[in-house]
Amino acid sequence: MQLIAKTFYGLEDILSKEIAGLGGTEILKLNRAVSFEGDLDLLYEANLRLRTALSILVPIYKFKVTGEKDLYEAISEINWIDYMSLQETFAINSVVNSPFFNHSKYVALKAKDAIVDQFRKNTGDRPSINTTNPDLRINIHITNNQATLSLDSSGDSLHKRGYRKGRHAAPINEVLGAGLLLLAGFDGSKPFLDPMCGSGTILIEAAMIAHNIAPGKYREKFGFQNWRNYDERLWAKIRSKVLGQEKEAACRIVGSDISINAIKSARINLAAAGFEDVLLSRKSFYDQKPSFENGVVVTNPPYGERLEVDDVIRLYKKIGDQFKQYYPGFEAWVLSSNIEALKHLGLKTFKKYIVFNGALECRYHGYQLYKGSKKAKKQV
Repeated sequence: MQLIAKTFYGLEDILSKEIAGLGGTEILKLNRAVSFEGDLDLLYEANLRLRTALSILVPIYKFKVTGEKDLYEAISEINWIDYMSLQETFAINSVVNSPFFNHSKYVALKAKDAIVDQFRKNTGDRPSINTTNPDLRINIHITNNQATLSLDSSGDSLHKRGYRKGRHAAPINEVLGAGLLLLAGFDGSKPFLDPMCGSGTILIEAAMIAHNIAPGKYREKFGFQNWRNYDERLWAKIRSKVLGQEKEAACRIVGSDISINAIKSARINLAAAGFEDVLLSRKSFYDQKPSFENGVVVTNPPYGERLEVDDVIRLYKKIGDQFKQYYPGFEAWVLSSNIEALKHLGLKTFKKYIVFNGALECRYHGYQLYKGSKKAKKQV
């Protein structure tokens, strides 16, 4: 069957590689998504193991649509009793880029009407809507006059890993955190450091990679477990196989932050994920030196929303100086929406990516750090 994995802009290549690694075929990169083919085994395993997917959709109907009448009639053609009972709840999410519709919520409303009307006509009653925890999540995607109706096999977004227990706000989403690590080529073979770790998202995602722990391990439930064709024995077999592939980490993972509240939340989240061996400390980035000779640094410093321009430039200059002085032999990766500030790191990038952190367009730059200059290294 055809499957569609949704992701963030800039992570399509990484997600495609993940899907290929699981055995997906006919892989096609889309905008913020990847289309591929697989069976029920792959559907279950993709939900459990894909680090950079937000949800896995299963298209069930494609049709042309130029207005609400077309939409209503097309949704009505589906025999919804095949997918849900009168007692089960549902929710509809719509993504619309079409001259025929002005608002995605209107599309969801008309689709809801078609489903409810069909049940009322056939049974005299109607199923209920539950937008927070429905039994069935339905997705409608309309581009111009082409519509795809899909079932969401994930349920809650896959970024909701299940380990976040601390109250400190997370500056980045878990899927983005994993994507940053994979873009940096982190595979758990080198020591890892996040010197501005916040509530620990990047640290935990790094630890999961190092231990080969599936990101879906901590979740209580996936959407496909409510489906009529749910195979409980198959799911148990796949989950057992995947969890059996976990291993001891071959690298050290270290994090720090100047905020005591951030460190408290990071400790809680790390404990919830089972990573109490990750070395965590409260200190300023400028008051520390790495405890290992080389490794990978991935960090997300302040962008400047609450800082004056001069303060941001000064901050990034200090970050660059710290890297130059104390991190030779390291590969450092910095995420920031402040393009001007990144220039003041004073470092030469060897890789650049554009990703989005929420609505913020960010640059993700990689730096290879050397003693002295790169030119001098080459001459030696």
